[in-house]
Amino acid sequence: MDFFDELNFKHIEMIESQPVFFVATAAADARINLSPKGLQDTFRVISPTRIAYLDLGGSGNETNAHLLADGRITVMFCNFQQPALILRIYGTGKPVLPWESGWDEVAQHFTMLPGTRQIFDITVEGVQTSCGWGVPIMQTERERRTLIKAHSNADPQEWAGKYESRSTSIDGLPTRTTDRYIAGETPSGK
Repeated sequence: MDFFDELNFKHIEMIESQPVFFVATAAADARINLSPKGLQDTFRVISPTRIAYLDLGGSGNETNAHLLADGRITVMFCNFQQPALILRIYGTGKPVLPWESGWDEVAQHFTMLPGTRQIFDITVEGVQTSCGWGVPIMQTERERRTLIKAHSNADPQEWAGKYESRSTSIDGLPTRTTDRYIAGETPSGK
């Protein structure tokens, strides 16, 4: 196990070759949230001490609630090829929504996807690598395009109504209302 203050070139190279990453957050008296994230091109290393990822609407918004309540976040990558390696990024993060100051600066690092609701902007406070010898070698067959397809075909009013009702986490923590980013449009009601 090795610890680093920031990401180095080898870390970034490994991150860029992974098809999936995992995000963990927690808040006092709340469940720990652990989410797998995929979709090519949704994670960015902005600098050795700053990372971000594009978040599309899904089944909940726990990461938003936990970061508002606590701010702590851990992102983990596993190399499913050779060499075996697990990389964890420890930091603090915040959700940046399309109508907020700061959106344009962080959004410039991404190509927006249908259903984008926020970008999580994360300050790297530490990096840990470990062997990963217990992680299997696996091949990626293909990405699932179901989430993007669902957002592409969704009625904007129905989508807004569905997610407007999700103003709290599963533990009752408040989330900030999110709306999907649509290029050239201002999200409704913001």
